[in-house]
Amino acid sequence: MSESKYESKISSAPCSAQQIYKVLSNMKNIERVRDLIPQDKIQEMDIEPDRIRMKVDGLGQKITIAIVDRIENDTIKFGAEGIPMQANFWIQLKELSPVDTRIKLTVKADIPMMFKFMIEKKLQTGLDQAADMLAQFPYAQWQ
Repeated sequence: MSESKYESKISSAPCSAQQIYKVLSNMKNIERVRDLIPQDKIQEMDIEPDRIRMKVDGLGQKITIAIVDRIENDTIKFGAEGIPMQANFWIQLKELSPVDTRIKLTVKADIPMMFKFMIEKKLQTGLDQAADMLAQFPYAQWQ
């Protein structure tokens, strides 16, 4: 296995880094969008301020995604447990103005070589889509 790093495109959110950070640094806020999560793919979701435990279709066991570090209004780092590889990811925020904050997602993972080429393109596409989705959240309304 070799550690690979993937970065999303940079997306622009029409709000401050503080507004985004306040929402994304508390995983309990996922409750607000829980009905958007496909119930056939993710079940048994337990949400706490610093972690989410869930059963993901196809893995057969619960996985945990936990916040492992925070830099206020700048970065939120996550770790994953219960998946078949070492992985972590983070969300970076760069405020250009109170109504323009750039969001970038980064993933580092030890992906086995035989799977790396199969999932690289899907992982990159997923990261770019996630960055766009996070840029569109109504953060100002969630305060």
